[in-house]
Amino acid sequence: MGLQTKKLVSHQTSAPPPILKRKKNRKILQNWQLYIFILPAFLYFFIFHYIPLYGVQIAFKDFTPTAGITGSEWVGFKHFIRFFDSYYFWDLIRNTLGISVYELIVGFPLPIILALLLNEAKDNFFKRSVQTVTYAPHFISVVVIAGMVIAFLSPVTGVINHFVQFLGFEPIAFMTDPAWFKTVYVLSGVWQSTGWGTIIYLAALSGVDPQHHEAAIVEGANRLQRIWHINIPFIFPTMVILLIMNVGSIMAMGFEKILLLQNPLNLESSNVIATFVYKAGLLDAQYSFASAVGLFNAVINAILLIVVNQIARKTSETSLW
Repeated sequence: MGLQTKKLVSHQTSAPPPILKRKKNRKILQNWQLYIFILPAFLYFFIFHYIPLYGVQIAFKDFTPTAGITGSEWVGFKHFIRFFDSYYFWDLIRNTLGISVYELIVGFPLPIILALLLNEAKDNFFKRSVQTVTYAPHFISVVVIAGMVIAFLSPVTGVINHFVQFLGFEPIAFMTDPAWFKTVYVLSGVWQSTGWGTIIYLAALSGVDPQHHEAAIVEGANRLQRIWHINIPFIFPTMVILLIMNVGSIMAMGFEKILLLQNPLNLESSNVIATFVYKAGLLDAQYSFASAVGLFNAVINAILLIVVNQIARKTSETSLW
């Protein structure tokens, strides 16, 4: 009798696979609007990010347009070895990592600091004004930004050098001195993106329960203590997620602004993997070699993303997956 009861209970609690499948299909039909909603994003990533992966194989071939991808000769890791053995390999790695790490160290904390300061502002007019002024550069074209940087830093007509001369110093050739390139690139990027980066932190701070601050005030906590013990811990998971994403793309910096600010005199510091791939692939028509360098760059980014995500999961219990 007991055995029959157990079998009956087991039969009732575990539905057969066909029933589970029908339930799943019913849920999909009931929520078809949500699937239609995500369809454009799915199609975008599938068409422009997954289908082109078919062409990655040219990194392992001597690709010629006349023979096509399938007709080109397979050469294995020839192009990777050529890149690793080249005299410019370590220069490209050093420049890419140098600019990316510099940008991460300077650019990552500033949106957090600005968001915390704006969150403490009580004057709504002042707060909106600062937000507008800091957000505005994000919407300026990269080409315009590069033109403004070159114009402002000109040793003859630039506003910055006029100020330098006013202080009694000699004008500085910012755009032709390799030692200044990284600083110019990073600071111009900070000016353009810091205000925009505060949006997500301000959104996170809006979820802080005011009762926490009221209780802290009753306990005698000042404003800095409340920021340190309430606001920062609340947005810490957001900070970790964004840090993981930034580190995961540390080798994938965009090449547009670097290419626009680059010239033969600062090439020593401005030549990075992204610009090298562009020149080798599109200008010099070395398609297989450029694909191999780009694939190497992407693999390093993927490894960094996985490693940093695992570290974040073990240390803070916050991760992308």
